[in-house]
Amino acid sequence: MEGEMDGKVFQTCQKSFVQVQNILDQNRLLINEINQNHESKIPDNLNRNVGLIRELNNNIRRVVDLYAHLSGSFNKSNDVSSEGDSSGRPTHKRNRPL
Repeated sequence: MEGEMDGKVFQTCQKSFVQVQNILDQNRLLINEINQNHESKIPDNLNRNVGLIRELNNNIRRVVDLYAHLSGSFNKSNDVSSEGDSSGRPTHKRNRPL
C-alpha cells in the first residue's frame, strides 16, 4: 500500500512540476513581449501590455495554486505513511511543533 501511495505521490508531483514548467516557459515569453512593447513606446503596444500583464498575473496565480495543491498532496501522503509501520501497526511517534 505504501509503495502504491508513493507512486501516486510521484505521479502527482511529476504532473504538477510539468505544468509549472510549462507556465513558467509561457511567462518568459510574455515577459519578453512585455519588455519589447515597453521599449517600443508605441501606444498600441503599450495598450497590449495591459492584457499581457493580466495574463502573466493569472499564470503566477496558477503556479501558486499548483504548488499549494502539491504541498497538500505531499502532506497527506506523509500523514498516511506515518500512521503505521510496514506491518500496518500504528507507530507511537510524537509530532513535534515546527
